[in-house]
Amino acid sequence: MRNITEHTGTLKIINRLPNSVNGNPRFILTIDGFTCYTAPDSAHGYAVQNHDGKQVKATIGTHYNKPTLHTLKGVN
Repeated sequence: MRNITEHTGTLKIINRLPNSVNGNPRFILTIDGFTCYTAPDSAHGYAVQNHDGKQVKATIGTHYNKPTLHTLKGVN
């Protein structure tokens, strides 16, 4: 993953994508106005559902020319 940037803001799920080949969930989401995707077969597909509408600190990078969620942490 390249071009990693850090963002703090409210996580909002825009749309659920078709499951990965292995059956794991995928999403399109926004964090602080930046749109990104969850990577196929990553645990973030499950974690973003718990953080929807809440403040988070996240890093977003480029993976196969798509903005992709790299790390996710809730903010108290």
